[in-house]
Amino acid sequence: MTAPLTPPHQPSSNGSWQTPPKWGGPGGPGGPGSGALAESQGENDHGSDLRRAAVVTVLVTVSGIGLGLLWVWLAPRVPLISDGTAVFLSDSEGEEAIGADGTFVLLALAFGALSAALVFWFQRRGGIALVVGLALGGLFGSLLAWRLGVWLGPNQDVVAHARAVGKGVVFDAPLRLRAKGAALLVWSIGAMAVHLGLTALFGPRDPEPEWGAFPGWAAAGPVPGAGPGASGAGGGVPPAGA
Repeated sequence: MTAPLTPPHQPSSNGSWQTPPKWGGPGGPGGPGSGALAESQGENDHGSDLRRAAVVTVLVTVSGIGLGLLWVWLAPRVPLISDGTAVFLSDSEGEEAIGADGTFVLLALAFGALSAALVFWFQRRGGIALVVGLALGGLFGSLLAWRLGVWLGPNQDVVAHARAVGKGVVFDAPLRLRAKGAALLVWSIGAMAVHLGLTALFGPRDPEPEWGAFPGWAAAGPVPGAGPGASGAGGGVPPAGA
């Protein structure tokens, strides 16, 4: 009497390592709806990032009002004097002419660092959208501060101002930015640099990959229900006539 080729207690030829993984139903891992679900979640995250970036841009831009007011208050004045026919610098060796630019740059750096720290504090998640919003807000805030400072500062019509004060009377020159292009970018550059540094030092870290067994491979060991002479790795066919 011959024994069957495959004893009942031995696993079949397509073991667990050959069985395709389960889908887990629609929407589950590998299921027919998993791609659409991941795409929808990605769109929601993208829209949320854009909304946060828009809020950051608006808030940083509005804070430019504070920069403009501080610039008007702290910037040194350039004294002018008129002899009735022309207007001259009252102190030709003074450095007040470049003092307005230096004051604006220092204040813009401080506002950039402060805005970046606040954005990082409230939005630890970070992302390129927040950085872009921070940069745009810094640029718009600088433009707002510059125009506000010029508007609130001394009279821009030097000739009319000289005639109004009279001959030989010292008066203040209009508030100006001579290095306008560089000064208006300081806030954005400083904010991006500070935010990048804070993210590198204190930002969330990516999780470490977990190295485990391949999910389709079965653990080595005897198959449940197998006889005492069978194992998952070396069980053979008993000799004929046993």
